[in-house]
Amino acid sequence: MISAGVRALLGALILSVSTAAVAQTYPDRPVRIVLPFGAGGVADITARITAEALGNELRQRFIIENMPGAGGIAAARAVTSSQPDGYTLAMLTNGTAISVPLFKALPFNPEKDFTPISSLGYFDFVVATNATSTYKSVADIVKYAKENPGKLNVGTINVGSSQNLSAELLKTSAGIDFTIVPFRGSPEVVVALLRDDVQMMIDNYVAIRPNLIDKKLLAIATTGTTRSPVLPDVPTVEQDGVKDYDVVSWNALFAPAGTPPAVIEKLNAALQKVLVDPTVKRKMLDLGIEAKASTPQEIAARLKSDIEKWGKVIERANIPKQ
Repeated sequence: MISAGVRALLGALILSVSTAAVAQTYPDRPVRIVLPFGAGGVADITARITAEALGNELRQRFIIENMPGAGGIAAARAVTSSQPDGYTLAMLTNGTAISVPLFKALPFNPEKDFTPISSLGYFDFVVATNATSTYKSVADIVKYAKENPGKLNVGTINVGSSQNLSAELLKTSAGIDFTIVPFRGSPEVVVALLRDDVQMMIDNYVAIRPNLIDKKLLAIATTGTTRSPVLPDVPTVEQDGVKDYDVVSWNALFAPAGTPPAVIEKLNAALQKVLVDPTVKRKMLDLGIEAKASTPQEIAARLKSDIEKWGKVIERANIPKQ
């Protein structure tokens, strides 16, 4: 008779050998990367750059599947309901972290229902004014807002977006009051700024790049803790006097919970390699994104801390649950 201990040891050995065999052959068919965004945006282009590089590295196709929708619910369901075998992956972002405290109830838990693989890239937002305006710095904005509470208009995309909450965080961090005006998309915010309907905006670099190049808009600050590599001459919000202000967005790859560790390790190793490739880094930087891989533990910790951070911002701003 084989003892229970021996049976358990044999089972563990068989599982270990099986897992190793899976990792050795993975991927032997196309891999889906499901995005909670439509085609053409920053996250979509980032995913496609990464998918092409991963495909070249692992000699298999990585296919982008766009599933836009509030809270990323449709995309999350598509991934969490799939087999945890590494052939269906999810792009999660700081927007995923925001969704947790923003929605009354999500049908998924990003911390429990997904296994982290690696970050793909990090990016700041740009604080911009009309180039013809008198506001040439965040200090100018703060001074006016303190002297004229509620009279300054700041444009962002929809309520609850990372850009919108970045503006909310600026209000509390600087101790000022201004009116945040939400728009459906970045082009509408830019038009409003050019018309002086709003006096400042916060958005992605790529969303305002043409108007920065044409000198119609002026970048007065970026939102990270260090200067942006695409705007090295522009100070951060903190450098311009607003203490403890830090907004850095991120994109990352996750797999369904239960995906074999060996598969996660193989994907992570591939991302560590492709995201330092000069061509990939240049393509990402054109979007204002710093390509950077992480350990699974690092991106899991970032997700957790951002859920807590943005939950506090949403609570202070009295943004109703959606």
